[in-house]
Amino acid sequence: PSFGFLFDIDGVLVRGKTPIPAAKTAFQKLVNSQGQFLVPVVFVTNAGNCLRQKKADQLSHLLGVPISQDQVMMSHSPLRMFKRYHEKCVLVSGQGPLLDIAQDLGFCQPITIETLREKHPLLDAVDHDRRSNILVSVYFCCKIISVVLFGEPVRWETNLQLIIDVLLTSGYPGNPYHQQNYPHIPVLACNMDLMWVAEAQSPRFGHGTFMVCLENIYKKITGKDLKYEALMGKPSRVTYQYAEQLLRAQAAQRHWTQPILTLYAVGDNLMTDVYGANLWENELASAAAAHCRSVLVCTGVYNPHTEVPLDTQESITETVFHGHRDFRFDPGLVEPDHIVPDVDAAVDLVFHLENFAP
Repeated sequence: PSFGFLFDIDGVLVRGKTPIPAAKTAFQKLVNSQGQFLVPVVFVTNAGNCLRQKKADQLSHLLGVPISQDQVMMSHSPLRMFKRYHEKCVLVSGQGPLLDIAQDLGFCQPITIETLREKHPLLDAVDHDRRSNILVSVYFCCKIISVVLFGEPVRWETNLQLIIDVLLTSGYPGNPYHQQNYPHIPVLACNMDLMWVAEAQSPRFGHGTFMVCLENIYKKITGKDLKYEALMGKPSRVTYQYAEQLLRAQAAQRHWTQPILTLYAVGDNLMTDVYGANLWENELASAAAAHCRSVLVCTGVYNPHTEVPLDTQESITETVFHGHRDFRFDPGLVEPDHIVPDVDAAVDLVFHLENFAP
């Protein structure tokens, strides 16, 4: 094969924990009788609340085909490349087995929000029932040199408060605020999705919504913009670059000598899947692949009747942009190459375009 698939998961293969019926049918076409993939496939999700192996096991169960962790790319996977932070004390925010995830990525001294709250019990004061009776904070000498946002947390008020404390004290929460220390310590963020789809009829808040809250609170307090050292997950370039490397490694492992000329990014979200694929296509001058094509399905966030208009002549000021603050809005970047009903139709389309007969 001279092409490969980048599959989104939520809204394309599943809704919450419920498989989308077309997904099983699609994946029966992608494997041979021994369960081996006929083309390179990488699952690129903006989720970040579990280890790759767990997500691979979930997908194997849902789709009925064997999937390895090397085929799974979480929103936090590119953090493996940020080695300059791996030996330092970093604050991690999100949910799931955060310490396991951080250590698997190479971080040696991760500190969770809950640990920080235990060390500084006076800082978490929004919930009256959780206010501490202890009047003195525990001595905590570890200077936090970076904040890593893995995904949406459970208790937003606690995470927002403590992250702001860390940023405004240059890594020494519990100290008085020093707003003149700007720019603040580095913030690395994974998953910018404003919304995502589960079993509910309407999209649910994603980590991007939490980031909107954090950015606006920081600016309201300081008058300055929160700055990110790096943004990961779709639609960032680093995510597609990393995913392409995984595809090529997969092809090499199977001893396929034909170069991969086209990547097909199958997703349900204009502002992440389509935007990211088109952005990567525009940046491909320095990449090895010839093309990245976006295939939009109608089983998730995208609704052809209510979504952002695709008319490139429409005034940007009249268009609602659900992408992240730091990404420019270009109507051309949210135009999919193809729109299909579901992932099964996406696989059929690609096989047709590539004249590929399994």
